[in-house]
Amino acid sequence: MLRYTLMRLGIFAGCFLALWGLVYVGALPRGLGDSNLLWVLVLSIVVSAPLSFVLLRKARDEASAEVVAKVERAKGRLDANRSQEDAL
Repeated sequence: MLRYTLMRLGIFAGCFLALWGLVYVGALPRGLGDSNLLWVLVLSIVVSAPLSFVLLRKARDEASAEVVAKVERAKGRLDANRSQEDAL
């Protein structure tokens, strides 16, 4: 899960840097007044979300399989604990 999160943050950072460069050279419009940073952050989120969805499909599936396996193990331990009798 940490690997997936870091990869997603990497895609966001790459989008942010690319969009910041495009705004800097004038290919994209600047924000109003002092809102330039906010404009680039929001645009980076909008661009990186679908990219992450497509590019990280395999990593997301692997992370979800790990989570499912951990939940199943926890359920098994809980069932085993429920079936034990309390010794008095």
